[in-house]
Amino acid sequence: MSLLLSLQLLLLFLLTISSLIACGLQVQAPAQQSRGRPFHKIYAFGDSFTDTGNTGNANGPSGFGHVSNPPYGMTFFHHPTNRYSDGRLVIDFVAEALSLPYLPPYRNVVVDTSKGGPGSRISGTSSSSGGVNFAVAGSTAINHDFFVKNNLTLDMTPESILTQLVWFNRYLEGNEGCKGAAYSRPCEVAFREALVWVGEIGVNDYAYTIGSSVAWDTVQKLAIDTVVAFLDSLLRMGARYMVVQGLPPTGCLPLAMFLAGEDEKDDIGCVKRANDQTGAHNTVLQLKLNHLRNKYPRALILYADYWNAYRAVMKSPPSRYGFTERFKACCGSSDSPYNFSPFATCGTPSARACQKPSQYINWDGVHLTEAMYGVVSNMFLTGNFSHPPFNSLLASAAIDN
Repeated sequence: MSLLLSLQLLLLFLLTISSLIACGLQVQAPAQQSRGRPFHKIYAFGDSFTDTGNTGNANGPSGFGHVSNPPYGMTFFHHPTNRYSDGRLVIDFVAEALSLPYLPPYRNVVVDTSKGGPGSRISGTSSSSGGVNFAVAGSTAINHDFFVKNNLTLDMTPESILTQLVWFNRYLEGNEGCKGAAYSRPCEVAFREALVWVGEIGVNDYAYTIGSSVAWDTVQKLAIDTVVAFLDSLLRMGARYMVVQGLPPTGCLPLAMFLAGEDEKDDIGCVKRANDQTGAHNTVLQLKLNHLRNKYPRALILYADYWNAYRAVMKSPPSRYGFTERFKACCGSSDSPYNFSPFATCGTPSARACQKPSQYINWDGVHLTEAMYGVVSNMFLTGNFSHPPFNSLLASAAIDN
């Protein structure tokens, strides 16, 4: 065999091996990427700060009953999506960070209830392969019956966090084969590679009892006890990875500022009594989360510190996050110093949106802008406002999965 032919055969052999290696890498890369993803789905719960579409104009709180109208959704989706913001929420940024699709609202999801007896059916239009969002705008922590008993049901969403638990159980039974409140093999599979994200819940409980004879410490106890019972139910079924958001400093919302006037401000210029109330709520909630950690040592439960993250933004110079307006609502009425009026809320004909929502913390008087949700979510996921840090949850999930 000539030297030239030998070299040609050697070159052909090397090219063939290189091609095989390249093809092998190309085929294996998606599998490696899939194996490297710590979570394959998210189950989300909460109120309007987390709701991605379970509430629309017809069934939302009438004070903010125009979420299906422009200019909601103007910044990112460019049309209303029944999110209470100009764009994405914290849960949307979490999904992006985990390379998952945006969570469909439960009311749009295909739920197989064929095992539920007479009248059962398959309903919904959206796939839930990447998880489901059960959060409802206006939702409370305390069961609706409490508000009925105290004549506090005017202009109020009937769903509570326990309603969301009923929906979740229905979804698990129909779509995952997980039935009952106790741990089982199907439930283990349903929660494997799943992140449970519990958005803030409880703000509405305090809001609905303003001006009533119900003491705020009664609301605190009932709300936190109900949330803890809800979390305990999920952990008992097999939830392994859980993030629980605290309440934000509600005294910084234009609605609170509008109602309180210029009195009783705290160190960041917000309504002191309201911020003290949510701060005290969060302190008790964190103590209860420690009890759950001791009860379920195999679970990893993170506390996302909404209160201090929000305060950190408020105390930062505008150059850091780009927020030049800390107190005014971007979308609303200019009748007040805070661009907010309960008679002309965002989405009504007389309300107007600002030109640059990214410079505003607040969107419509109660809910935040996409820009603020983006900053807060980053503080939860990569900053120092999750306890323990979110990276520890990712590391643990990567090992287990």
